[in-house]
Amino acid sequence: MQVGLRNAALPVARSKLLGQSRTYASRFNPLSWVREKVSPVPKEKQATEEIEAAKKQAAEQGTQSVFDIQPVAPVEDTTVVKTGTVRSNAIDVRKAVKKPRRKEHKYSTAEFKISPRKLNMLANQISGKPIDWAILQMQFSEKRASTRIMNMLATAKDHATRYKHLNRSKLIVSEAWVGKGVQVPAQVEPRGRGHFGFRQHPCSRMTVVLREGKTLEEKKAGQRRKILKRIVSAGVTREDVPLRNPAPTWTW
Repeated sequence: MQVGLRNAALPVARSKLLGQSRTYASRFNPLSWVREKVSPVPKEKQATEEIEAAKKQAAEQGTQSVFDIQPVAPVEDTTVVKTGTVRSNAIDVRKAVKKPRRKEHKYSTAEFKISPRKLNMLANQISGKPIDWAILQMQFSEKRASTRIMNMLATAKDHATRYKHLNRSKLIVSEAWVGKGVQVPAQVEPRGRGHFGFRQHPCSRMTVVLREGKTLEEKKAGQRRKILKRIVSAGVTREDVPLRNPAPTWTW
């Protein structure tokens, strides 16, 4: 009887031990542990109330961070002066000053193959003239470089009004000059009887400066006032105006 009981208890004990080992192995899984520790998990953004509550709790417990217990600098009294500056005991802080308004716009063409002497003729034609008048002259000019100069003037006008905020109706070509470009190496030109020469192709570019000036109507009105001012009426009343071009008293 005792032998039979012992034999019957053995499988029960073995099953218990096996069951314990199985449960122990199922609880600790290395793959799940690595996935838990190493795999990236998106952090949830804490609310401001939670952060403030955590800081308050840390302050009560005395476990504050070093950055939270830094001393705050005292606020100094500042006085605003009429000149637009803020004065304090430590430093002078100036208010933001607006940038001055641009008065001119400079623009130039790229270097292209043309003689500076020929291009200077077009520069003299548009210098000192309103921008619209200069574009119109280049539009009907018979010169080969007039189309390039016309496009350059139109682009300069657009940039001056868009980026520099200049008045479109008062833009004039205040200055226009021509400069020599990079000297291109001379090319060999074959000639008759075994001779040869060298041909040089010069490069140049034009630069203009746009400014706000008087329109054509204002110039005509000014010239008319100037002419009318020269006229002295031969009226009965005496005028308090000096004589213009007085003739000499003695002619001999």
